[in-house]
Amino acid sequence: MNPLVVFYNFLVRLISPLLVFVARRWRNRFYLYLAAAFSLLIALDAMYLHTMERMQHGAFDIMMRSRLIVPSPDPDIVIVDIDEASLAAMAGEYGRWPWPRQVLGEFVELLEAQGPQAIVFDILFSDPDVFNPDSDAYFDAAIAVTRNTYFPMLRLDPSSDALSAVRPAMIPGVEPIPDAARAEATIAVVLPHFPSILSGGRLGLHNIYPDGDGVARAYPVYRHDYGWRVPSLPARVVADLGVAVPAVPSVLLNWRGPPFSYQTVSFAPLFNDMLSRERQRPADEFSGKIVLIGSTAPSLFDIKPTPMARLHPGVEIMATAIDNLKHDDYLRFPQGRVVYPLLTMAIIWVIALAIVRDPEGGNIDRVVGMFEFVLLTSSYASINLSHTYINLTGTFTAVLGFYAVARLYSVATRRVLEANTLRDSAEREGELGAFLLLIRADDSAGMNPHRTIDNLRRGLATLGTGQRGVDLISGRQKGVWSVLEHTLAVSWIFAAADADARLHALQDIDRIVAWVEHTARAGADGTSLGAQCYAHEGTIAGGEAALEDWRTLLAETQLLWRKDLSRLRNAAS
Repeated sequence: MNPLVVFYNFLVRLISPLLVFVARRWRNRFYLYLAAAFSLLIALDAMYLHTMERMQHGAFDIMMRSRLIVPSPDPDIVIVDIDEASLAAMAGEYGRWPWPRQVLGEFVELLEAQGPQAIVFDILFSDPDVFNPDSDAYFDAAIAVTRNTYFPMLRLDPSSDALSAVRPAMIPGVEPIPDAARAEATIAVVLPHFPSILSGGRLGLHNIYPDGDGVARAYPVYRHDYGWRVPSLPARVVADLGVAVPAVPSVLLNWRGPPFSYQTVSFAPLFNDMLSRERQRPADEFSGKIVLIGSTAPSLFDIKPTPMARLHPGVEIMATAIDNLKHDDYLRFPQGRVVYPLLTMAIIWVIALAIVRDPEGGNIDRVVGMFEFVLLTSSYASINLSHTYINLTGTFTAVLGFYAVARLYSVATRRVLEANTLRDSAEREGELGAFLLLIRADDSAGMNPHRTIDNLRRGLATLGTGQRGVDLISGRQKGVWSVLEHTLAVSWIFAAADADARLHALQDIDRIVAWVEHTARAGADGTSLGAQCYAHEGTIAGGEAALEDWRTLLAETQLLWRKDLSRLRNAAS
């Protein structure tokens, strides 16, 4: 047996006493109270708890990894990778990392000769090489003559700002916000050591700020610090390429695939080929390219978890950010801090009111299933077919949770909530009066009897005030017993001596019969129920004999109805 079914049945048995107690007091009003409770929880979560927001993160990761339509990485973005193989290959001549800066200076000179659009370092040159000052001088001179090299700076924790001597105005590329910039403020930031880098001014932050679960999904475009606009390195690169940078603090990355989706060249063989007299690689290999120089070597610790992988190289994340900003196809992500909770509440209240109106409705499951399907497919379609990600996972989960509790209540309290005249008869003593009204779906005009019965049952829920039982008799009967097929049996019981109760039952029957006959006469306008009804009165002995008396009453009603129909047919002929 399915373990989920076993657990569900165990849960029902466990909490049934509590739900039965609730049902006797609130009956179907429970669904409205439940909707109100869920609405309150949703509002509290939106304002304080943010559980749905965290839930959306996991859903985003799953949808991003399982997309059917994945944008291709920009072929003009190339990563020169200081990988483990390069570290090992160059260790004999230059030692382990960090290598003398002259190596990177020579590489920039050789790369610059090919005419790339931009050379972007994902390496922080924060300190001098005290053992190789000449190497540092060579690197500084090589950078001084370039016009398209870009370098990162590192933003430290703002709690250290008071200890810093660096004012935002001292940082190249940082812009004041009119009427907001504080000239006296200091900012804790690690700048490159080399004068040529600072004078060139092509700087940007390369901080990556993961979400609360430690996964990096977004990339900063800029920071607002003390009224100063501090750009990120990808934003600075793209702005110099003539592309408009979005006026948002960060962008949700539209990932191009798992790690190593971008064209990647290992540093050591490329550098050695550039130095060789007989070059094997094309002389214009990087012409017009955006070249990122960084490391995917795990030993250099520039690895971050992302939706695409637990270990995603930081240089690939930066490449994705540059690609997104260059093509303006980063994912727009409406926060929906008001819209999503309101949508969730609206769906829950629609379901709650539908259940209250028709507790036995067979369409409720289909309606809820439709809601859930639309919510999920909308989110998945948005991430595949557009640049706007509509994350309805929280709404999906809340609606599912509400309906699960509602169904649990319905199953556990079915016997308490349903009007069952047979059971009530067995629990009472003495002689009882009884009415049995049979309403049969008429399929002679080609009407769908199942649909007719469904319409009848919903209509009965809105008619009359008497306490009655409504039971469906359905199946594949043969011969004379086919009269039992597609029939609603509506029953009333009352103390045999209670004239007022009998009168109320009769009034209830009159309302139902009048409604059925009126709707049946509608005919041509398409609203006809296509049904016939017949009522019969009898007596029922309370207690153990009730079952046998109900069998007799049902048989009498069927026989008298059939006899009455035969008489009507003979009279008509």
